[in-house]
Amino acid sequence: MFAGHQPKVAITRLMMYTFYGRGIRLRHDIQLAERRDKVTLILRESDVRAVLTMPDTMNIVEAALRRLGRGEALNQPRVRVVVPKRGVLHTLPAYVPGQAGAPDAEGVGFIGLKTYTAFAGGVRFAVLLSSAEDGRLLAIIEADWLGQMRTGAASGVATRALARPGARIVGMIGAGGQAGTQLLAMCNARPVEIVYVYARDAERLRDFCARMGAETDLDVRPVAIAEEAIRPAEIVVTATTSRNPVMQGAWLQPGAHVNAMGSNWGDRREVDDETLARSQLIAVDSLEQARIEAGDLLIPAREGRFDWEQAVAQGRLIELGALLANAPTASGDGSARPGKLADDAITLFKSLGLGVEDVAVAAHVYTLARERGLGEELRLFDDA
Repeated sequence: MFAGHQPKVAITRLMMYTFYGRGIRLRHDIQLAERRDKVTLILRESDVRAVLTMPDTMNIVEAALRRLGRGEALNQPRVRVVVPKRGVLHTLPAYVPGQAGAPDAEGVGFIGLKTYTAFAGGVRFAVLLSSAEDGRLLAIIEADWLGQMRTGAASGVATRALARPGARIVGMIGAGGQAGTQLLAMCNARPVEIVYVYARDAERLRDFCARMGAETDLDVRPVAIAEEAIRPAEIVVTATTSRNPVMQGAWLQPGAHVNAMGSNWGDRREVDDETLARSQLIAVDSLEQARIEAGDLLIPAREGRFDWEQAVAQGRLIELGALLANAPTASGDGSARPGKLADDAITLFKSLGLGVEDVAVAAHVYTLARERGLGEELRLFDDA
């Protein structure tokens, strides 16, 4: 009888060893996860490019701006430290509730900042991302591409909300570093078919049109003067570093939507007074920050040609997040265009770039990078 029970004993021992082994592996996995939770992830530009897409970025930026419009996210305007004759340090802190990739969801969220230096040797961007639950530094992210994507996405969100649904023609002034992601966002916001582009540097212009035509599979055409890019356009983008207007309001066709995104200094502007006068709705990403940085509005206001307070009181000057938060259920094209606006009304989005956008996008990048095993782990603090 004893011999007959040997297989049962063996099976019992095997099960004990199996469960014991699984227990060891489980404890090991838990310990590994705990160790990973206590380290900071270093992400390079290549990691950001590997995980970030324009459709995701636009959705995240839109959700973050909506939370800002409801007063649930916190954004501090850009702080600048100017080193005379050397360069500038820029810092944009913010808090975004929700979850990574879903700021609209319930969750404690993330806190952090983007910082960048602009000196003669170049511009260097980084985001420091922390948990809003316990303050742990989750990631340090190289953020040049992240910034380009979130800036393009903000214009894309504004275009999706304000441009006429059937808009198919884009006109652009500028072919520099920010122009490419602006065009990608326009293509995700509306069914773009043709793009006219003007830039002062003819060689850069040709290269941009060839590259973006291949990337988007669109007809991207260089033009000889800025007016040729704007007159046929239903969606306009200005992406320059100009101190003086590069676009005239007289060039705009009825119903056009304009994204003026090139300047975030109070003494620079890309659009002229007539552009403001013809714009029946002017959206900014932050009124507080616009009062410091939006030269397109501040310069004519200082000179008595734009009444800031009256525009706000009339609802003509509004935050994009408030517009999104208060819009009725979005239509299939994502439009938040107020019903009071006629089809031929011109709209303007004055983009500045917010820390809220950077933190929300950085949280998404961090989470995807962790899932895919990207980046370098670094232990920084003794109490981590």
